[in-house]
Amino acid sequence: MTLPETADAINRTAADWAARADRGLTDAEAAELAAWLEGDSRRAGAYMRMTAVLVGTETEDSNATGAAWARRTPASGLTRRQWLVGGGAIAASVVGAGVWFGLDRQGRYVTRKGEKRVVALEDGSIVTLNTATRLEVRYSETQRLIRLADGEALFDVAKDAARPFIVRTGGVDVRAVGTSFTVTGGAGRPVKVLVREGVVEMVRPKAPTQLPMRLAANTRAVVADAASPAVIAKVEPTEVNRELAWREGRLVFAGESLSAAAAQFVRYSDTRIVVSDPVLAGSGVAGVFDANDPVGFAQAVAGSLEARAEVREGQVLVTR
Repeated sequence: MTLPETADAINRTAADWAARADRGLTDAEAAELAAWLEGDSRRAGAYMRMTAVLVGTETEDSNATGAAWARRTPASGLTRRQWLVGGGAIAASVVGAGVWFGLDRQGRYVTRKGEKRVVALEDGSIVTLNTATRLEVRYSETQRLIRLADGEALFDVAKDAARPFIVRTGGVDVRAVGTSFTVTGGAGRPVKVLVREGVVEMVRPKAPTQLPMRLAANTRAVVADAASPAVIAKVEPTEVNRELAWREGRLVFAGESLSAAAAQFVRYSDTRIVVSDPVLAGSGVAGVFDANDPVGFAQAVAGSLEARAEVREGQVLVTR
């Protein structure tokens, strides 16, 4: 009788596949990976965790300098696979302990202003936290519950029909089985749901007269407050991608007013962009900008609008 594959063996093979996928797979390798994933229900979760580890180390490495870089860099000469399996021989337990992804012992995940984090959950789901986000994970035998206290996160959900995946914030429950969507909420702000793939169900437990709503891919729903109905709209895939540019540390504008664009930077930096001229504030802006560089944005926009950007302590003043 063939013995079941051990978790350690699955993790090692998953690490190998993650490293190979990082450099690019041939069609034959992609088919081989798909067949391997289908062979055991535990493999998909392990593969997603290893992929998240790889993404997490790349994110940390890109921001690392000096001594911090030295502490995170794998031993000289290790390949990426050896780092995952060797230098990261405990990769699965590292993910579980949250060493790279900000998980504390109570199941809380936090990012500071200007930060983002990739979190691999125990079921293989991946959560990407945007700037200044706080959420709590509580898994049980019947459900996978995420309480979003504040901020924004992208959820790539592993399928598990027996345990629905629920994101709860601002009196709204967003339920999914296997899909990809973002939720923004907390701190008195409107709840916004943007579905990238699959279908989610939006439920409002504290508003029993409002029936559950199903949201398909490329759909946005906004709930202004507990008493307001949800405003649902279809959006183009290009707009979905634009709104998810924060995953790469970018903000993309396509005609928004300068004042609206400036307000977006407040989420990522303590340096404020001040536009006192109402005509200038209403001017449309377009382009791709570093979310953590409000000064660079203000200077670029000022140049295109024939204005001036004056850098002061804690702010950038844009004037004619």
